[in-house]
Amino acid sequence: MPLTWLLRMAKWARRPPSPRRVALVLGVVAICLLLAGVEYFVGWPDALTLNPGGAPRLRVPAN
Repeated sequence: MPLTWLLRMAKWARRPPSPRRVALVLGVVAICLLLAGVEYFVGWPDALTLNPGGAPRLRVPAN
């Protein structure tokens, strides 16, 4: 484990985050899990799928 992670954990142990920040992080995690669950059980919509070749590139003529 990197030393920076240990220092960050020590800092959080001394000064824990506010309840508002904890709620924010838990909310973001819940939204991510909700999106993953919808994708797993319902599937990804075809309208949001990218074309396999990617976007066409514009060719600029060389002068």
